[in-house]
Amino acid sequence: MSRFWIDKISGLNPYVPGEQPASDTLIKLNTNEHALPPTDAVLTAVRDITGDQLRRYPDPTAARLRSAIAVVESVSPEQVFVGNGSDEVLAHLWFAFLKGRRVQTLDTTYGFYPVWAALYDADLIEVPVLDDFSVDLDALKNAAAAILLANPNAPTGRALTRDTIAALADSNRDRLVVIDEAYFGFGAETAVPLVADHDNLIVTRSLSKSHALAGMRVGYAVAQADLIEGLNRVKDSFNSYPLDAIAQAAATAAIEDHHRLAEASQSVRDVREAMGASLEALGFEVLPSQANFIFTQHNTLAGRQIFDALRARDILVRRWDKPRIENWLRISVGTMAQAEQLLVVMREIVSTGTG
Repeated sequence: MSRFWIDKISGLNPYVPGEQPASDTLIKLNTNEHALPPTDAVLTAVRDITGDQLRRYPDPTAARLRSAIAVVESVSPEQVFVGNGSDEVLAHLWFAFLKGRRVQTLDTTYGFYPVWAALYDADLIEVPVLDDFSVDLDALKNAAAAILLANPNAPTGRALTRDTIAALADSNRDRLVVIDEAYFGFGAETAVPLVADHDNLIVTRSLSKSHALAGMRVGYAVAQADLIEGLNRVKDSFNSYPLDAIAQAAATAAIEDHHRLAEASQSVRDVREAMGASLEALGFEVLPSQANFIFTQHNTLAGRQIFDALRARDILVRRWDKPRIENWLRISVGTMAQAEQLLVVMREIVSTGTG
């Protein structure tokens, strides 16, 4: 600890991301990257970047990318904000709209929310999920300045319907509702169509999962224009050039390739269903998932035991030392070949009962 740290820095507990191993021999099913590589159009866009584009500053407004997103989402470009991953978008959102306010979220959800709440002096109310990890909608009707929900939720994979989100937004039009759709594209309904009639709704997205661009770091928000203006004010007071020229070109190509998105997403859904059914046959409880991962626990074996046994066999999954979910594992949906390798090892672990 440096003597120059301000008090807040010493009290922060930063978010800890999933392990990113250097080894290529591991089966990496712990951080929910897309199972398939990005579209050829993305790789072409990256290869076509010129030296002159790298010499100059990138477009600070990311106009072409925002226009491409606007077309896909049936909104205007003024209703789109882009940033360096959805985490940066959400961080700016916290500063612009949630700083110092009372915010409701879930007690089992994305671990970055409490970090932002502490950083921006928000009063975070963590509403317990129900026994089946579904959302207690009645508890979200309590007075708060804002509601922040991941949909589908992480790590559970459960999703709310669009009608349910509309009801939450309508229940108090003076309360901001933020829907974090980081896992958009794998079966859940999007809340974006609700933006047109709700000036109290913001929807955030990541291209890391749906468009296989985790290594590029691009995210965006869709909301009515006055909310987007607030985000732009924060961005331009922090970093006017968050997206470099390569990221803008790659993300635009990914957004414009609608057919590839649909095909790749269906592939993930197919593997997810097959993997879930096979795990259930081995004695696992598997939550219904609308994301590119499965949340599961075994009926008799401890989560730590299975996690360690998988790690010893070069398979990475994710778990947390939190009492409510300590026996649960979050397993990213990989390729069918990776799923088959995982299941071979799971059968061995279950059959021996020792890991």
